[in-house]
Amino acid sequence: MASWNMGLASCHKQTMSFEVSCSRKRDRDRERGSIHPYKVVEITPPPKCLGVRCLPPNLQCGESVTIEGQAYTISAVTHRYQLRKGKYEPSEKRLDVLSTGRYLVNLYLENLLEQS
Repeated sequence: MASWNMGLASCHKQTMSFEVSCSRKRDRDRERGSIHPYKVVEITPPPKCLGVRCLPPNLQCGESVTIEGQAYTISAVTHRYQLRKGKYEPSEKRLDVLSTGRYLVNLYLENLLEQS
């Protein structure tokens, strides 16, 4: 489970830029570049932006995270890169999440579909 100190920012594309800093006590994590914030989006229709959150760097699909007291299950982790000066640099990390109840219902329905 992950519930860390969280910074918030808008998920809508605007001309305004923002910066979220996730402070960690260990310098070795900073050296590895693991303090990038994640943009968190709940993907149930309609998609809902949950803001920009500072979470551990090793999150995977199927893991559970707690955001503002509610449990979510990660359904996708996306790392985007941008070409700058001939090198690809990380530009965004995004988590697509579902509420844990919705995630379990989707798994159940997928199993029913495979069995039929």
